[in-house]
Amino acid sequence: MLLDTPLTIFGGSRLSGEFKAQPSKNAALPIIVASLLSKEPVVLHGIPRLADIYTILELMTGLGTKYRWLGPNTLEMHTPELTSTVAPYALVSKMRASFILMGALLSRAGHAEVSMPGGCAFGQRPVDQHIKAFRAMGADVDEEGGNFIASRTDTFSGSYVFEILTVGGTQNAILAAVLGEGTVILDNASIDTDVVDMVRFLNSLGADIQGVGTNTIVINGVKELRGGEYTVIPDRIEASTMLIAAVATRSQLTVTNVIPGHLRAVTAKLTEMGAHILELDHNTLMIDARHGELRPVNLTTTEFPGFPTDVQPQMSALLATIPGTSIVMDKVYPERLTHVVELRRMGANIEVPEHTQVIQGKKLHGAPVRAADIRAGAALVIAAMAAEGKSVIDGVRFLNRGYERLTERLQGIGVHIEQNQHLVATAMD
Repeated sequence: MLLDTPLTIFGGSRLSGEFKAQPSKNAALPIIVASLLSKEPVVLHGIPRLADIYTILELMTGLGTKYRWLGPNTLEMHTPELTSTVAPYALVSKMRASFILMGALLSRAGHAEVSMPGGCAFGQRPVDQHIKAFRAMGADVDEEGGNFIASRTDTFSGSYVFEILTVGGTQNAILAAVLGEGTVILDNASIDTDVVDMVRFLNSLGADIQGVGTNTIVINGVKELRGGEYTVIPDRIEASTMLIAAVATRSQLTVTNVIPGHLRAVTAKLTEMGAHILELDHNTLMIDARHGELRPVNLTTTEFPGFPTDVQPQMSALLATIPGTSIVMDKVYPERLTHVVELRRMGANIEVPEHTQVIQGKKLHGAPVRAADIRAGAALVIAAMAAEGKSVIDGVRFLNRGYERLTERLQGIGVHIEQNQHLVATAMD
């Protein structure tokens, strides 16, 4: 059960022990959608049980997919035939990632009707690159009352140069081109880890997609895909969140189930701040921020492999605790600032001239705050861990979209936290 009752966190405890990062939500969602392209069963390992996952499964059930959980994070998907090619507004409006259903439906059925996507409440995130790519490949796309209706009369072929780097746009175009007899070339395509993982999944089922991990992707259409079994990559955003939490609480923490190469931008910045990070093996990092003074830093978010926008609010929360001046710019989503006013309630000194955060670090204090999106919620949890006194965090439904069993898992590393009037963790210094 995903509780939406507030979290109460008592700050001041140091984290300790081992934290296992969950499977990647942002990689799992497009892979689940990509399973629509096969008529045969697909078994996916590493699927986190999050609100967004259940939303996409509800959407796909309406399209004809049958699914069942084979284990805590193992999911079997089977879509022998499509019963609908319409993704309704009531569900698509909850989550932006659901818009890539359009590419999958075009590939499998040649027709798709998908509502304008929703998601987190910071700034506009247009889908024009998705639509332009579809049209360049040969699709007819119309918009009627907030719904996009797309169809194709022939196999997709041709090329498109994305005007900006877009993860979702790249994934959508790839999905649309997989089934068929034509060749599609995508230039200035995203090299994000979630794109790479989806392509590897599709190729494991028999797709012919070349150039994975580069900015030029070539999709040679195939007649059909087989079934198969695949394991989703670990969640680099959750791993980054916990590394940042360890620094904010001046702790030592071991984070497992990670791909260190996916975290280089974050670990480099934390090292610049004065934290010590050791790569214990190919999937384990140990971070130690217990000794020495931490330094303020400046950072700018960019597309992968740069510093991720999904970690910007968490890093801002950390920098709010470090004496000195730090400057944070988000070039991906400049309006991703919902965490700022809430951090100010906790004593943070953050000014925002022209969408740039100027942070003067200081000691934070507990306060009642409310999350407005997933990563803002994570930032507030980090700030509450580092602050003096008690913080009450509302808007837990957003945290449920991105972090699995958060209260229980924080218990295991020493966080003093309670939810639903029941103490579920105690300080473990």
